Amino acid sequence: MTKDKVLIFDTTLRDGEQSPGATMSHAEKLEIAELLDDMGVDIIEAGFPIASEGDFRAVSEIAQRARTATICGLARANYKDIDRCWEAVKHAKSPRIHTFIGTSPLHRAIPNLTMDEMAERIHDTVTHARNLCDNVQWSPMDATRTEQDYLCRTVEIAIKAGATTINVPDTVGYTAPRESADLIRMLINKVPGADNVIFATHCHNDLGMATANSLAAVEGGARQIECTINGLGERAGNTALEEVVMALKVRGDIMPFETRIDTTKIMNISRRVATVSGFAVQFNKAIVGKNAFAHESGIHQDGMLKNAETFEIMRPEDVGLAGTSLPLGKHSGRAALRAKLAELGFDLADNQLLDVFVRFKDLADRKKEVYDDDLIALVHQNDAAEDRLKLKSLRVVCGTEGPQTADMVMEVDGSDVKTSATGDGPVDAAFNAVKSIFPHGAHLQLYQVSAVTEGTDAQATVSVRMEEEGRIATGQSADTDTVVASTKAYINALNRLLVRRAQSQPGYDTKGVSYKDTE
Repeated sequence: MTKDKVLIFDTTLRDGEQSPGATMSHAEKLEIAELLDDMGVDIIEAGFPIASEGDFRAVSEIAQRARTATICGLARANYKDIDRCWEAVKHAKSPRIHTFIGTSPLHRAIPNLTMDEMAERIHDTVTHARNLCDNVQWSPMDATRTEQDYLCRTVEIAIKAGATTINVPDTVGYTAPRESADLIRMLINKVPGADNVIFATHCHNDLGMATANSLAAVEGGARQIECTINGLGERAGNTALEEVVMALKVRGDIMPFETRIDTTKIMNISRRVATVSGFAVQFNKAIVGKNAFAHESGIHQDGMLKNAETFEIMRPEDVGLAGTSLPLGKHSGRAALRAKLAELGFDLADNQLLDVFVRFKDLADRKKEVYDDDLIALVHQNDAAEDRLKLKSLRVVCGTEGPQTADMVMEVDGSDVKTSATGDGPVDAAFNAVKSIFPHGAHLQLYQVSAVTEGTDAQATVSVRMEEEGRIATGQSADTDTVVASTKAYINALNRLLVRRAQSQPGYDTKGVSYKDTE
């Protein structure tokens, strides 16, 4: 049976990054874009070029580096946005302009446009975009709450003006699977010229139905799914790439569609996005959660031992999990480490391997066995080369008697500063020491600890989220010492806040445009 092709449009770097606290650095955006390109994503929405100079530079550089993926930028329905978007993507081998406007009654009221005035703006801006670029995507934001007659009218206008892809966003996660399929089917059947364009679906997960709604839209005729790694995104997130891709792969018997995604690369990019965004993947998350292939029930374990298909509908290897997890130890050499990292999907240059090897040896001296997840945590440790704040040493005294104290040496802008502080527990004492050395007004919103592997000598991964005057930043770190990991994560979040603070200064964001009003 011939399978229809479904395009995968990844918006991790745009819609995903809009999730509060998920802002990525320039280098991290380039890295994630390269991983997306390598795994076979068809279209990468690299950012919102007019939002800031940093966003423009990231989209522009991603466009120039992309090998096979189409590189897309987002633009509101005005000439200035569209021109800036084209400047950013025009050097890509395959560029795309994605322009949008809110068409529902609630969204029409924001710019105070009549239906006719909005229709005219759609015609003019899509025409302008098409005069610049042959590949133009148009989205009626909040399409699922737009009157159907008016939605058909605006889609027809966009097609006549030159749009090549019509995206139908469920901006607030309001629709349900049957409605999602019926809406796409209705547009294809009623709008003149619909057979000459690709229809896309863009779903949010507010009611927990983003994946179901996206797959239903494909059943209704959509041939592009907009999604993010780990379902990252505003509020409850977006459709998760790994879920729709694996659903189509596993249930090809009832959904005869295929994608270009190399599914064996899913786990690697999932872990990397979790690290750079600071948003840990919940243990029971479909496909990429830590427990997705774990079996604790006695009945399940017995069935798995007899036949893996008893309780597994896909193999761990299908999504990039190693079939075995044989640990390395302190006597393992560089060649063994390189081989294990290659098995896990990491192709490191010699200098990168040396850096990981040094940290691996240090970890192996403190930990009897170093497992796959330990190595992944080592590879994904943040590069602190340009950080203003760095932890040099930490000594903590805690217990049932006496105050909890922390003696710390921290490097601030190249100079070592010493201090001592007390607190309500060792972590609080360490955080107070950081505040003593580097006073700040940031509020700790989230503090989360999870073990990378099993055992009392397991590495602890700590996630910290901090807020300062509306700016949010996250930090992560891993160490066998939970207090050290906590302190490093706290300092990492502070360093990110300092970057956000600099970005907000006059002259940094040359456009001064908010991008929170998008799909």
